[in-house]
Amino acid sequence: MRILKTMKKVPGGMIVVPLILGAIINTFFPNGLKIGGFTTALFKNGSSCLIALFILCSSAKIDIHKLGTPIYKGLILTIPKILIGGILGWIVGKTFGLPGVLGLSPLAIIPAVANSNGGMYGAMAAQYGNDTDEGAISLVALNVGPFVTMIFMGVGGLADFPIYSFIAILVPVAIGIFLGNADEDMRKFLSSGSGLLIPFFGFALGTGINLANVINAGISGVALGLFTFVVTGFVTYALYGLFPGSNRALGFGVANTAGTSMVVPGLVAEVDKTLVPYVATATTQIAASVIVCAILCPLMVGYLDKKWRQSNKTSVKQESLV
Repeated sequence: MRILKTMKKVPGGMIVVPLILGAIINTFFPNGLKIGGFTTALFKNGSSCLIALFILCSSAKIDIHKLGTPIYKGLILTIPKILIGGILGWIVGKTFGLPGVLGLSPLAIIPAVANSNGGMYGAMAAQYGNDTDEGAISLVALNVGPFVTMIFMGVGGLADFPIYSFIAILVPVAIGIFLGNADEDMRKFLSSGSGLLIPFFGFALGTGINLANVINAGISGVALGLFTFVVTGFVTYALYGLFPGSNRALGFGVANTAGTSMVVPGLVAEVDKTLVPYVATATTQIAASVIVCAILCPLMVGYLDKKWRQSNKTSVKQESLV
């Protein structure tokens, strides 16, 4: 059986497939994983611990020595997404309240729009870009997780997060960055662990979702993905072209939603329990956005790269004729 290869063929499959499987089990056999012991601890109640360990391992990948030359590219790729997602979520929350509009709550909008898939961008930067494009991944990786969502919802008065909650999230990040930069062997060791954890916390998250409650999330989730792809994509694409010699196609490399954004609603709701009723729907909507963007983003970058290279060839030929 080719289980792993099959999962990887699905956009965001390493987290989407286990999450859906967990949701199916929880919907039709709600007590199936409540037998106690290691089974319940790992597959039902283990999401918080697994996600915390994932954050630590992922943070170890951040190389502070690569934040020099490519830092401006990283800023161009991250700041617009954060601002668009954060401000839009804040406006929706202030105008329509936590239930949001068209079924989309701030708890879904902010992480879906603001958090980008660093791994996807890194793969495309390696294929279409240069060293400075690849180096930007160190900064792109920083906008993944619940921190951005908590800031905008907290400052905007949409949720109540005590200061120690922010500190509690930053501790695993700080430890991961320290270990990864203090010892190259530790970086390699911890980095290998992040991929292993993804399907396990994806499944554990799914066991907290009842599909009956999110049956209408599909259309709104697709709309969320299309908005993320189109709006953030064209903004970062336009800004990336301001730098001479850059392959502006990579500006679309962050026009996506990070698969790990699906964990954000649950994490944020653990701090502010008033958000719990919106977690299941938000998680499903973000999952839809992950899939939509995972399909469209690489296709668009490949298309724009082809156009960019054709344009450069034309320019060279015209210069040679002068």
